[in-house]
Amino acid sequence: MIETSPVEGTSELLATVGGYLLPADVELIQRALDFATAAHAPQLRASGDPYVTHPIAAALILAKLHLDAPSVAAALLHDVVEDTSRSIGDIEIAFGGEVGAIVDGVTKLTRVQWLPEEQRPVAAKEAEWAENLRKMFLAMAEDIRVVLVKLADRLHNMDTLDALSPDKQQRIAQETMEIYAPLANRLGIWEIKSQLEDLSFRYLQPEDYANIVAAIQQDRAERERYVGEVVNDLREHLKAQGIEAEVFGRPKHLYSTWNKMRERGAEISQIYDLFAVRVIVETVPQCYSALGAVHGRWHPLPGQFDDYISSPKESMYQSLHTTVVALDGKPVEIQIRTSEMNQVAEYGVAAHWRYKEGRRQDPKFDAKVAWLRQLMDWQKDVASEAQDFVDSLRTDIFQDQVYVFTPKGEIKELPSGATSLDFAYRVHTEVGHHCVGAKVNGRLVSLNHPLQNGDIVEIVTSKTSRGPSRDWLMPALGYIKSAHARDKIRQWFKRQERDENIVRGRELVDRELKRLSLTDVKLDDLATSLGYEHTEDFFAAMGYGDINPQQVAAKLGAALPSPEIKPYTVPLAADTGSIRVQGMADLLTRLARCCSPVPGDRIVGYITRGRGITVHRIDCSSVLNEDEPERLMPVEWGATPKGMFPVTMRIASFDREGLVRDIAAVVADENLSINGMNVSVQKDHTAVLIASMDVPSLEKLSRVMARIEAVRDVLSVQREVAGRTTG
Repeated sequence: MIETSPVEGTSELLATVGGYLLPADVELIQRALDFATAAHAPQLRASGDPYVTHPIAAALILAKLHLDAPSVAAALLHDVVEDTSRSIGDIEIAFGGEVGAIVDGVTKLTRVQWLPEEQRPVAAKEAEWAENLRKMFLAMAEDIRVVLVKLADRLHNMDTLDALSPDKQQRIAQETMEIYAPLANRLGIWEIKSQLEDLSFRYLQPEDYANIVAAIQQDRAERERYVGEVVNDLREHLKAQGIEAEVFGRPKHLYSTWNKMRERGAEISQIYDLFAVRVIVETVPQCYSALGAVHGRWHPLPGQFDDYISSPKESMYQSLHTTVVALDGKPVEIQIRTSEMNQVAEYGVAAHWRYKEGRRQDPKFDAKVAWLRQLMDWQKDVASEAQDFVDSLRTDIFQDQVYVFTPKGEIKELPSGATSLDFAYRVHTEVGHHCVGAKVNGRLVSLNHPLQNGDIVEIVTSKTSRGPSRDWLMPALGYIKSAHARDKIRQWFKRQERDENIVRGRELVDRELKRLSLTDVKLDDLATSLGYEHTEDFFAAMGYGDINPQQVAAKLGAALPSPEIKPYTVPLAADTGSIRVQGMADLLTRLARCCSPVPGDRIVGYITRGRGITVHRIDCSSVLNEDEPERLMPVEWGATPKGMFPVTMRIASFDREGLVRDIAAVVADENLSINGMNVSVQKDHTAVLIASMDVPSLEKLSRVMARIEAVRDVLSVQREVAGRTTG
């Protein structure tokens, strides 16, 4: 008989693993338990409990998922290397290389320094943070059990977070919401994902959390009564149809309920799908039979049916979802699945050990977590670009997904909003490079056509294609959504001759300056403001697409020359709305009509006689030619400029029917509107359009001008400034 430690959780852990593992495996876990208990013996947690209660609790979480013995043993040992004098070598000698490798992976993850987005450092430290995060995911890709142990570790830490200080609670909860809950979701482990989100919600939004808990408790008895009636009614109906099924109600977790309330602008009393009724059968044909019976009993709501059995999610999730109008006319979500599907839905990749009896060499399993394996391939291409790798995780792994099909029926998973071009690069890098067109559901579409769930996508390629276009990298044009595609395109351009990229980059910068009607920009200062020590490196980065014109526009103000201004010594400052006046308080300001400055432009104030301060662009001819420079004074935009600012654009184009409509549509898509437009048509069938509108910033202006320039038949777009010659 195995002796047990008196530490809390020990008996439950050994009883749980004894229920599904062989005696030799249980003996391995007992030895790991003894080893961890001895190693952590002098240590206490912040709560005052023996430290070993934490690894025991993490191991119990994995045991309840029926994970294999090395995983449970590694969970018991996961803090030994980090917090005691024991080494990885000691663990490998005592428990073998497999357990040692998992513990080593978890130890490396523990050492990753995470910071909330608003606190992340810039430049070199940001790159270091990105590199750490990349190492974490590569460790996961080596052995998926590393992240399963880490998730169990994080879940117990979140469950005991009340023993820490408020600032640590906030930091750990934010990290959990940003990194670990999305990971659990991506791996399909709903049981852990929902608990992590609810626990994070408790510390990040304490008032909202308390309110929703109180509201749910208030109506709990009535809700449970209603769920019971629906479950009993459906169980009897299925039985009458000859369908043997387990039927029960499952409440939605708090965080998802709160999100629905925010999205719908509703009170909790108006959220009817606070629970789902789950129907568990034995076979796939019975799933569809049960679906027919449900629809025969209650009327289904249009557009509220999803078949994840024939089109499973990449996380392995399979189920039929339908929403019906049930008793008392209330909508109820019904989920129908087999017993095995239900285990996978609850435990995701962890269900693999439950059903495959510990056999990890399972091709079907490996295919279903292919997204994780792909990280190993992607990182080879971005070995020197850790931030690019992290960006790909944020967009391709943690965002909502869309599922589309190749013409042969193969499912491809892409981030929500992905385009035909994203799909081409997901099929193969060379397919993307030589893509010239696409068909969606048999219809020709543009390369920036956004894809929807269930679309069948066919890519048209050309052997004569010279490769990707630099326009594909411009965010304003919307060609690509996924960081994976963006990385591949950037790498293609990086492989081109550096000299060619420098020339092309210089052309792009010049074009942006001309488009925004900016002169005398100090290119060395512009390069420095964007983090480049040498101007040629900046041009090269621009040439291969690592920087886009909107990023340049956001930094242009810092590279404009400053006029000679008499310094003021009065230590006062007044924030008059969007303009901050340095040196004098309570002054009236207005924007000069001659140059129409926009947030992002460098600006200077001119002290008028009796009309306060007029604000000009710093390169405005009125300022540069001023005979009384002592009347100029420093001003700057407020920290968060408010409102909209007038600009005028000169658009040159070939004349055609629908041109104005297409331009107006682009402007409307940017949530802007044209205030006025004057159109003149030339004898050569070209047209010049002078359009006025209000924009919030120079960066926004650059974006909308780039999109207008991409409209068919448009030749050029340039910001008009009074008194200047336009090209």
